[in-house]
Amino acid sequence: MSIVNYATREITCKLVYYGPGRAGKTTNLHYIYEQLPAERRGQMISLATQTDRTLFFDFLPLDLGSIAGFTTRFQLYTVPGQSYYATTRNLVLQGADGVVFVADSQSRQLEENVESLQDLHLNLGEQGVDVRSLPLVIQYNKQDLPRDLILGVAELQDELNFRDVPHFAADALHGLGVFETLRCVAELVLRRLSQPAAGA
Repeated sequence: MSIVNYATREITCKLVYYGPGRAGKTTNLHYIYEQLPAERRGQMISLATQTDRTLFFDFLPLDLGSIAGFTTRFQLYTVPGQSYYATTRNLVLQGADGVVFVADSQSRQLEENVESLQDLHLNLGEQGVDVRSLPLVIQYNKQDLPRDLILGVAELQDELNFRDVPHFAADALHGLGVFETLRCVAELVLRRLSQPAAGA
């Protein structure tokens, strides 16, 4: 749920990067953080183990400038993908204005992608969120890997994108598709926020 502060004329929106473990959620945030000028980003908080997996979330407040006279900030979070962090995923997902589902394109990870997507829908349902109306973008990460190790975008679309939401092929490590994904989900969130005002 976005927070609108009329006194300071600020809108704060929450975006959650969701997906299976090691799919590239944290890699997305690291790339965004490294590419943005310091005045456009806040401090990134990352909680990781010795094996470099996010334990709770990464949080990156991102200033996207002024929209309709309001300063717009996006807070980017990632959830831990491992199955035993289900409670943490549910907590981090609460109040999300938009979700990026980061899928691992490796063939051997297809089942994990499907399970993680089902987990996302289950958590949103438990929170009373209409899954069909929540801005969602799918990112097919690791498309840079050798062709014999990954599924192509068309195959992944058939398996994962039954809602036909916007999708992007990506190589988050080197930045391909990272900002395109972020821009798309941010636009969907802002469009949804402006709908009540347009109908008023």
